[in-house]
Amino acid sequence: MNPLATAFLIAALTVTALMLALYGVARRVNKVGVVDVGWAWATGLLAVAVLLAGDGDPVRRAVAAGCIGLWSLRLGTYLLFNRVIGAEEDGRYQAMLDHWGDTAWRKMFWFYLAQAGFAILFAVPMLPVATAPAPFPSLADAAALAVWAVAVLGEGVADRQLARWRAAPEHRGRTCRAGLWRYSRHPNYFFEWLHWWAYVLLALSSPWWWVTLAAPALMLAFLYRFTGIPYTEAQALRSRGEDYRDYQRTTSAFFPWFPRG
Repeated sequence: MNPLATAFLIAALTVTALMLALYGVARRVNKVGVVDVGWAWATGLLAVAVLLAGDGDPVRRAVAAGCIGLWSLRLGTYLLFNRVIGAEEDGRYQAMLDHWGDTAWRKMFWFYLAQAGFAILFAVPMLPVATAPAPFPSLADAAALAVWAVAVLGEGVADRQLARWRAAPEHRGRTCRAGLWRYSRHPNYFFEWLHWWAYVLLALSSPWWWVTLAAPALMLAFLYRFTGIPYTEAQALRSRGEDYRDYQRTTSAFFPWFPRG
């Protein structure tokens, strides 16, 4: 087995063990939301392992590892201190627990295992970056770093704007329309999706560059159809009712655009 395949296998097993350990922590503290922290850190860990084990241009691999590593560290740390420690259970997960009833934690075991699978899935598009032979930098690389910077900064700004809004008692029961949230109902999700395009650009010198398109495609599908927008908006409608329906009528769901009406 070549070094890249060996590193991928070891990192995948490590990530799976990490998610199962977090499942044990979640049961102990009775809080499911730690799974999001685990996914963010596990995805970064696996991607960095793949990039460092590759045989492509070493500068490109180091830059890509730094980008995915910083993204992972920022996102996981934000989720830990804003959605887990000292916070109520995420409404999406509370709804799942309530719906599953007595079988909830048994089903959560498989849910946590699935998150390990998703982390592994998102590391696969890093393989073309890890083996891309062209020397860094190129125009595409400069564009990649610009996309990465805009995406990570944008997601961080959106997260801080929402946290400040929620911290004000007078905003309880009202929908955040401050800053980036005026132009998109989910600017954090949009910038999260945008972030994955940086690795498409970093992989362009690889004949397998098109594999990296799987990352933004999968992220868009998850956010739009599965774990993101549907659950988040269902919870928002339950908690904020007509205020959120008005927000839906006037504000773009995903791509930032000027509000209607």
